[in-house]
Amino acid sequence: MELATPGLLFPALCMLLLAYTNRFLALAGVIRNLCKDYRQDPEPKLMLQIGCLRRRLRLTQHMQLCCMAALVCCVLALFSILLGWPLAGYYSFGSSIALMLLSLLLSLLELKLSSNALNILLADLSSIGPHH
Repeated sequence: MELATPGLLFPALCMLLLAYTNRFLALAGVIRNLCKDYRQDPEPKLMLQIGCLRRRLRLTQHMQLCCMAALVCCVLALFSILLGWPLAGYYSFGSSIALMLLSLLLSLLELKLSSNALNILLADLSSIGPHH
């Protein structure tokens, strides 16, 4: 394996981690706003939304952890290749790919949770009907 092989994964992991961090910050902002709304008007639906957001936040944190671990393994693969340890490089690179895949699968679950929550809100709006 050449140095360029894990080197190609490095920027992809960095971009993925940035996307996950942006998602985390957006979720944190929504949670803060909903908590503020709940303090003003403790509506049960808000608590359900907060519970869903808590699960999404946990998934996003796990996505970030897997992505960071993948990045560490990628760096270890690069380092191993530089030191002339090809077997350690292969295992580190394989671990990096597996962790990246896991983070993407968690992202898929979080996206599904997000879509379900939005569909519940849209169903609520459609039951109200159009305003004139």
